[in-house]
Amino acid sequence: MSQISEAEAVVMEVLWNRHPQGADEVVAALADRDWAEPTIKTLLNRLLTKGAISASRDGRRYLYSPVLQRQAWVAEQSSGLLDKLFAGRVAPLVAHFSERGELSAQDIAELKKLIQELDHD
Repeated sequence: MSQISEAEAVVMEVLWNRHPQGADEVVAALADRDWAEPTIKTLLNRLLTKGAISASRDGRRYLYSPVLQRQAWVAEQSSGLLDKLFAGRVAPLVAHFSERGELSAQDIAELKKLIQELDHD
C-alpha cells in the first residue's frame, strides 16, 4: 500500500472513528479543518486509488470504509519514525522526550508499569 499523506491520515481518522460514511458526512466531520469539499473528495479518491479505503454504492452516493486498519498504519508509522530518527531503538526515543521535559508523571508511571510487565514475561 502506498504511503498515506498527513492530509489523507486526517480523512482516515474520520473513517476509522465511524464507517461507512458518505462524502458529505466526511466533509461535515472535517468542517473545522476549513478544507473545501473538492479537496476532501480528492483525498477520498486518492485513498481509494491507494487501496486504503473501499467504496460501496448506496443509491446515488458512495459509502466509504477503511481497508487499512488503524493499528497497521500506526505500526508502520512508528516503525518508520524509529528507523529514521533513532536507528530503530525505542530507548533513545523515550530519552529524547524525557530530556525535553515532555513526559508527564502519568507517562512515566505507565512506562514503569510496562517495563515491569516486560520483565515478568
